[in-house]
Amino acid sequence: MAEFKEAPAGASWLTQATVWLENRFPTAFEAYKVHMSEYYAPKNFNWLYFFGSLAMLVLVIQIVTGIFLTMHYKPDAAVAFASVEYIMRDVPWGWLVRYLHSTGASAFFIVVYLHMWRGMIYGSYRKPRELVWIFGCAIFLSLMAEAFMGYLLPWGQMSYWGAQVIINLFAAIPFVGEDLAILIRGDYVVGDATLNRFFAFHVIAVPLVLIGLVAAHLLALHDVGSSNPDGVEIKATKDPKTGIPLDGIPFHPYYTVHDIMGVAVFLMVFAAIVFFAPELGGYFLEYNNFIPADPLKTPAHIAPVWYFTPYYSMLRATTDLMVNVLAAIVALGAVLAVLKGRFGGMAKIGVLVGALVAIGLLKFFDAKFWGVVVMGGAVIILFFLPWLDMSPVKSIRYRPGWHKGVYAVFVVFFFILGYLGSQAPSEVGNYVSQVGTLFYFGFFLLMPWWSRLGEFKPVPDRVTFAAH
Repeated sequence: MAEFKEAPAGASWLTQATVWLENRFPTAFEAYKVHMSEYYAPKNFNWLYFFGSLAMLVLVIQIVTGIFLTMHYKPDAAVAFASVEYIMRDVPWGWLVRYLHSTGASAFFIVVYLHMWRGMIYGSYRKPRELVWIFGCAIFLSLMAEAFMGYLLPWGQMSYWGAQVIINLFAAIPFVGEDLAILIRGDYVVGDATLNRFFAFHVIAVPLVLIGLVAAHLLALHDVGSSNPDGVEIKATKDPKTGIPLDGIPFHPYYTVHDIMGVAVFLMVFAAIVFFAPELGGYFLEYNNFIPADPLKTPAHIAPVWYFTPYYSMLRATTDLMVNVLAAIVALGAVLAVLKGRFGGMAKIGVLVGALVAIGLLKFFDAKFWGVVVMGGAVIILFFLPWLDMSPVKSIRYRPGWHKGVYAVFVVFFFILGYLGSQAPSEVGNYVSQVGTLFYFGFFLLMPWWSRLGEFKPVPDRVTFAAH
C-alpha cells in the first residue's frame, strides 16, 4: 500500500476531503486521470461528435425514468394497461416521467443512428478501432432488443399486435421456428407469460448487458484513442519531452465543457417534444397504443415503431419475386467470377458449386424465412464493416467525390425504407423497398470493390484544426 498523502497546512476543507478520499480510494482518481484529465482527444472534433456523449445522457434518462415507472407498473396482462393509465393520470408527475421515457426511447435511436453514421463517414471502425465498432454494433443490437421488449409493456393495441407479428416471424425459421416462437412467448399466444418475461428482460437482463457493453465500448476506445474527421492518428506525433500528442487536448475540461453546448441544444429540443408533441404525429407514440390490447380485434395496419421500420420494410420486400432476383444475382456473380476471376480452376469449380447450393437454398426455403434472414442480416452485416472497407484512406474528406454520392444515396434509401415500413403495403412501395434493400446490401457486400476505386486525396500528417 502506498504511503498516505498529507494535506498542506491550512488547506481548505475541500482539499482535505479530496486527499482523504485519494488515500482510501486511489483507483477512482487513477481512473479519472486515465479517462478524463490525462486522456488526450483530437483537437478537431466537430458537431457530429456530440452524439456519443448524448447517447450516454439518454441512457441515464432512460434508466432513471424507468426506475420510477417500475414502481407503479404491474406486469400483469389483466391490469398492465390500467397501470399505465394510473401512472399517466393519478401518479404525481407520472405523465411527465412516462413521456420522458417514451421520448427518450426515440431520442436514443436518433443519437445512436447519428453516432454510427459519423463512425461510417469518418472510418472510425478502421484499424485499430475494430473492437470499438464491434462493441458499438452490439450496443445497437441490445438497444433494439430492449426497445422491442419495452414496446409490449403498455399492453396497447399496437404494442400487442406488433409483438404478435414480430414473434411469429421466428416461426418461419425451418425446423426450430415453432418451438423458438413458443419459447419467446412463453405460451402459444402472446399473453401474461410473454408480458412477464419481456418485463424481466426489459428491466433487468438487457440493461445489465447494455451497461456492460457501454463500459467495454468506452474502455476499448480509450485504449486505442479517439478517431477524428481527418482519420489521422494523433498518437503518431507526440512531444518528445512530455510524450503528449501534439494534436491532442485533455478530454476534461475541454470536451466536457464543449459537450455542454450539445447537451443544451438537445435538451431544448427534447423538452419541446415532451411538453408539446410527445406522440409526434404517431411516430413516437401510436394512437392505437392508447387503446387496450384486444386479442380478438386486429388493427387495419400493423407497423413497428419508426426506428424498426427500415428493417421491417426489408422484411416485407422479400417476396418470391425478390428471392428470384437474388438467385439471378448469385448466378450472375458466379459466372462473372469464373470468367473474370484471377484464381485457379478448382477455385472456380468451388464458386460454381457454392452458387448452385445458394440458389438451391433460396428456392427450397419459403420467402418468409428469407425475409427474416434479410431483416437480421441488415443489422449483422454492420459488424463486418471494418473488413469490408478497403479504402486506402479512412475519412470521407479524402475520398473521391462520387464516394460521397454513394453514401448520400445510402442515406436516402434508408429514409425511404423507414417511411415505407410505416405505411400500409402497396405494389409501388414494395418495388421501391426491393430496390432499396438491394442497394443497402450492395453497399456493404460490394464495398471491398468500390471503396478502392477513384482518385484519393493525400491525407495530412497532422489534423486540420482551427481554434474557435
